[in-house]
Amino acid sequence: MTGSPMRLDSLADRNPRVPPQQLVAELVPPPRFADVRFASYVPSPDHPSQAEAVAGMSAFGESVLKGAAPRRGLFRRRSAPAGPPGIYLDGGFGVGKTHLLSSLYHQVVTEGGGTAAYGTFVEYTNLVGALGFLPAVEALAPHHLVCIDEFELDDPGDTVLMSRLMRELVDRGVRLAATSNTLPGALGEGRFAAQDFQREIQALAGQFAVQRVDGEDYRHRGLPAAPAPLDDDAVERVAAARPGATFDDFGTVLAHLAEVHPSRYGAMVGSTSAVCLRGVGTVSDQMVGLRLVVLADRLYDRDIPVVASGVPFDAVFTDELLGGGYRKKYLRAVSRLSALARDGAQLA
Repeated sequence: MTGSPMRLDSLADRNPRVPPQQLVAELVPPPRFADVRFASYVPSPDHPSQAEAVAGMSAFGESVLKGAAPRRGLFRRRSAPAGPPGIYLDGGFGVGKTHLLSSLYHQVVTEGGGTAAYGTFVEYTNLVGALGFLPAVEALAPHHLVCIDEFELDDPGDTVLMSRLMRELVDRGVRLAATSNTLPGALGEGRFAAQDFQREIQALAGQFAVQRVDGEDYRHRGLPAAPAPLDDDAVERVAAARPGATFDDFGTVLAHLAEVHPSRYGAMVGSTSAVCLRGVGTVSDQMVGLRLVVLADRLYDRDIPVVASGVPFDAVFTDELLGGGYRKKYLRAVSRLSALARDGAQLA
């Protein structure tokens, strides 16, 4: 294709500045899940735990609303919850946990008139980093419910941080709901083994009633693991023809991610209609891989197609990364990038 790719919009040119107040205001379900409800979740008859999860989450939402008393003066009283103050959805990739968590948010806020915050684990840790610990607690404490999606531990410091944050919120009467691919009592396995942090993990486990969700990854039911990549010229043609698309070399994007705080990845891709990547290669560096995981999450949240040449996304991480302590994160990213690449292939 003739012409220089420099005339096309580039993710590598974007380094947004996001005020801390905006981080709080944006703690809502991502656009992909703005309209989901419990009624739109279709449980598989082959996996009874899915219907049980719908019933359990719905009942938990009712208890959140029942425990929320009207405001009185500057304070709001809540009745003590019956049972654990939180509910924890455990299951594999693509079984609808985020759908159910978003439905819980909408049950409490959109339908019930309550207040809630919704974010991923990393978004809450970023919030604490931006505001400070006590201001973050104060920002979240007025809510009836705090939803934490993809509860995964990256390092011991995050474990302690989230443990403290959740204990502070529970002490103030806030109910908690979380999703993850690991049972609460097993968090940290394969990542670190320090007994001091294991104690923190066990303290978290006792705050949740566990609801298992079994099933197949809906993103791959009857579909190939990843579509065949396009050639370089096809990727550039899509970028040039689609308003709002970006066009970058894959390596340039990976290098740029190191210069942008992960809390700003969502703002970085927010106005993008498609992400076009030339020369996708296999990632072997752990830090680079984890940053790509966060980018994949933000793209998937916003339902942004990915148009790519190079290696298919089911080969984007080395076997060493896929077999390590962050295996679940990398598999989630492969699943999500492959789904977005299927959408992107339809644009070519």
